[in-house]
Amino acid sequence: MTCSETSDTGLTLPAAVAALDAHTRLELEAAAFRGLVAHLQRRTDAQNIDLMNLAGFCRNCLSKWYLQAARDRGIGVDYDLAREVVYGMPYEAWKKQFLTDATAEQQRRFEETKPLHAFVSGHQKG
Repeated sequence: MTCSETSDTGLTLPAAVAALDAHTRLELEAAAFRGLVAHLQRRTDAQNIDLMNLAGFCRNCLSKWYLQAARDRGIGVDYDLAREVVYGMPYEAWKKQFLTDATAEQQRRFEETKPLHAFVSGHQKG
């Protein structure tokens, strides 16, 4: 399978996908995003710190990417609303119902993996 980098997204994609019209590709990417969000909404047992430690991103990262996309388009979305899109409920309610205290090992691993954490424009120091 041949890959090519697309200039409009910066993603490396198979040539067959890169050749799709932008609208179709956007629809496919949006469907994948919705699938990921739906999965994370069902998997309330998957703690954000574990997602960060394993994959370098979490629900909050997705929320911040969503927020940035809205801002880039001049759409009035705030961080709380963006988190509600991703969490499927207000963040404070999700925390109260599903958040567990991080263990010392989870916190250690979080610090250890910080260089690998996702870059979210305007939200990462350093």
